[in-house]
Amino acid sequence: MTHFQGTLLITAGVLTLLVTLSLLGGWLKLTADGRPVALVDHLNQRLQGWWAMTLTIGLALLAGRIGVIVLFAFVSFTALREFLTVAPTRRSDHQAMVMAFFVVLPFQYFLVGIEWLGLFEVFIPVYAFLFLPILSAVKSDTLRFMERTGTLHWALMVTVFCISHIPALLNLRIPGFEGRGVYLIVFLVLVVQGGDLAQHLWSRWLGHHPLAPQISPNKTVEGHVGALITAPLLGMLLSWMTPFPIAGAAVIALALTLMGLFGALVLSAMKRDRGVHDWGAAADGGGMLDRIASVCFAAPVYFHLVRHWWSVTPGP
Repeated sequence: MTHFQGTLLITAGVLTLLVTLSLLGGWLKLTADGRPVALVDHLNQRLQGWWAMTLTIGLALLAGRIGVIVLFAFVSFTALREFLTVAPTRRSDHQAMVMAFFVVLPFQYFLVGIEWLGLFEVFIPVYAFLFLPILSAVKSDTLRFMERTGTLHWALMVTVFCISHIPALLNLRIPGFEGRGVYLIVFLVLVVQGGDLAQHLWSRWLGHHPLAPQISPNKTVEGHVGALITAPLLGMLLSWMTPFPIAGAAVIALALTLMGLFGALVLSAMKRDRGVHDWGAAADGGGMLDRIASVCFAAPVYFHLVRHWWSVTPGP
């Protein structure tokens, strides 16, 4: 099976699933007789976002490696803008922010493009983290300097460094899996989004004990446990598109779901700190960062698990 044929098959499978869920959501909405049903409304809202995400990623995958890199560079740019829009910054941080958007971000994805994994792994957490505060410090503005510096660091870490690990999966060399690196990305997205949906459904059906009521009252202990039970099953069902054995796919799916759930919780805590409900605004509610919150924490963990256990890609 060629890359093109495999991508079409996976895209068709995901679209079939979305069509089925959309029909189910529409039927549940009709049978509610106009009564508000939180579970159904939330499911239908999420499906709108997943439709947009699936179609966009599908087109990028069909465009090939460059299309994937450009897509996630755009995702990082949009998410970084959303993050810094609500961040505590001052005029003296302007130069550092310009460097973050127009030097650090594109260079990070340039490193993905030329497959320089050694520098890719340290460019932001070492060089960018050390250099950007200097640009603010020379302005002699010390008001909330530590908070402002930490905010910019976290913004780059979450929206650029973490997300850039998704297209970097295409750079891994796995024996017997040549030319199918795009399936690693599909597995990541499906598992993390599936875990997020499972957490929501388990919380609605059986949830009684909020995990962090001051941050996200709808997330429950039961929901997280249910999602972690569901994750290995989903991983095993999708193992055919990966180089992992069935047991390995189950373990990786469990790790991805765990990181995705708590990554979303951390970003929710950041939103609450800034007093906003969503990172951005869109027709179906929320912004880019709201949609990729779960993937942010899962992506780098996934990349390094695959790299160190299945890949023969040389180290730095």
